[in-house]
Amino acid sequence: MERREQEEDEERRHLRGRGIVLPAWPTVDGPLGLSPEESVAYARRFFRWGFALLPWLWAVNCIYFWPVLRARPSDFPAFSPLTHLRPYVLRSAIGFTVFTVLLSIWALTFMIGGKPLFGSVWDDLVMYNVADKLGLTGWY
Repeated sequence: MERREQEEDEERRHLRGRGIVLPAWPTVDGPLGLSPEESVAYARRFFRWGFALLPWLWAVNCIYFWPVLRARPSDFPAFSPLTHLRPYVLRSAIGFTVFTVLLSIWALTFMIGGKPLFGSVWDDLVMYNVADKLGLTGWY
């Protein structure tokens, strides 16, 4: 294990000498976080589960792997596991942005448009009049 750490330190010094600065750790929790190899597996899992109607996992992916998201793609050497991590985190950021925009448009359409926008269909779309529709408002 010590030899591997020495090799990584030498690699960082070599890259730093060329003006390339790698993030020290792929996660926001620093040395307590995941290794680069484990990070790829977690980022892939978060990204894929985001498609299962859990887009908040995309936000978690972006926040947890913020150092990788913030770094430039040219900062990663071709053989680094971080080159495989960045696409998942970047796609999660794009997916969460698209989800947030669509959700905001949907919410604003209902809040601003209301009955004037939807006309007679409005009564079928809203949920506050369900009791009236089912006749549950009166005392029998």
